[in-house]
Amino acid sequence: MNPNYRSDKPGKSPMGMDLIPVYEDGTDSTDFGPGAIKISPAVINKLGMRTSVATLGTLETSIKTVGYVQYDQDQLIHINPRVEGWIEELYVKASGDPVVKGQPIYSIYSPALVNAQEEMLLALNRKDQRLITASEERLKALLIPNAEIKALRKNRTVKQNITFYAPQSGVIDNLNIREGSFVKPGMTMFSVGSLSQVWVEAEVFERQANMVKVGQAVEMKLDYLPGQFWQGKVDYVYPTLDSKTRTLKVRLRFDNTNAALKPNMFAQVSIKTRSEEDVLLLPREAVIRTGNSDRVVLALGEGKYKSVAVTLGRLDDDSIQIESGLYEGDIVVSSAQFLLDSESNKTSDLKRMTAPEDEQENIQAITSETAWVEAKVNGLMAAHRMINVDHQAVNEWEWPQMTMDFTVDDSVDFSVFTVGAVLHIELEKTSDGLVKVVNIHYPKDTDDVSNTTHQTDHSGMEMGE
Repeated sequence: MNPNYRSDKPGKSPMGMDLIPVYEDGTDSTDFGPGAIKISPAVINKLGMRTSVATLGTLETSIKTVGYVQYDQDQLIHINPRVEGWIEELYVKASGDPVVKGQPIYSIYSPALVNAQEEMLLALNRKDQRLITASEERLKALLIPNAEIKALRKNRTVKQNITFYAPQSGVIDNLNIREGSFVKPGMTMFSVGSLSQVWVEAEVFERQANMVKVGQAVEMKLDYLPGQFWQGKVDYVYPTLDSKTRTLKVRLRFDNTNAALKPNMFAQVSIKTRSEEDVLLLPREAVIRTGNSDRVVLALGEGKYKSVAVTLGRLDDDSIQIESGLYEGDIVVSSAQFLLDSESNKTSDLKRMTAPEDEQENIQAITSETAWVEAKVNGLMAAHRMINVDHQAVNEWEWPQMTMDFTVDDSVDFSVFTVGAVLHIELEKTSDGLVKVVNIHYPKDTDDVSNTTHQTDHSGMEMGE
């Protein structure tokens, strides 16, 4: 779109875009600084223009990430023997087997356990209460079940194999033994994990780290159960950042009453964060985001609008934080603002290029308002009295050689222009900052069209023939 194109009546631009009426209001517009424009109420209604108010509020942001389901480590019990021995019977056969609290899980033969029982019997036979208490405490330290100790007191019989029972309900994990295996202290034979609750370990980017707090709500979904969602919370935020991935690990906790969540499942999670204090908010659609700047179109009242730059902060699904550029209560355009922004920027640029009145005389003294240049006609837009030309450098204005569109003044006969013609044109800068063709001259080595169709005064023009 040619930003210099203007028309005094409705229609389309040379690019086929609808023209929008813009009304000059020199007195009021300048009160709001460069870039203020005025649009008629009829056009506002036609465009379906909507406005929004900048308000203070809390910003609720969802951080979307992924993670993996794990056992709740607070409820994962590792089964380690306190003595050396041999596994005589193993009542669980594989990792993942369910167990119920109190059910037998393995039996072991250990000389150390046999000796501890014999010491207990010796103390009982001597009826030495001090020895009885000491030997009983030793049996408990070796994790012999209370039921076995009571049976020893009652029956006075040493058992070669001692049976151990599940400390909680759950599933077997990391089963490392078989019947006949030799075990010794410090060895993890297997683990019993509860699935009443699970952890999900996820990672967030470094820039999001300060947004995540313990206790925030979390929503989770799994690929294997589409359409179902689980609600949980942030349980722990790890204190260190991964130096390779530049991410921060976050631990999430979820109830798992129906045991649908299995360890190592892949999960998609959404952490619900909330700003700690009120911030200035706008609807996301009200902001015009470009590679160089972010802007909004400010509604000034009485049909006047102005594009202003803003600094953005965090955003959520509907709103975006405005850190600077607006104040609470400011009204901005939230639809059809792109057209207004374009017009406001063009108006702003023209007004910035216009010097104050007390500097105009100095500028006019060093800058000519007209200039002659050789040009080749590339195309004609007769309906708009415009031509497209390749022109040589304009030294008076420090213009390089380039291709441009120019409006032709009404005093020039438009019919003399033909595609491919090489001619001299006189350009004039108008008061509104535009440039138009006000005079033409065909060189002598071309058809003397200008001599037969258009007479012009070349006084003051110095050109070599």
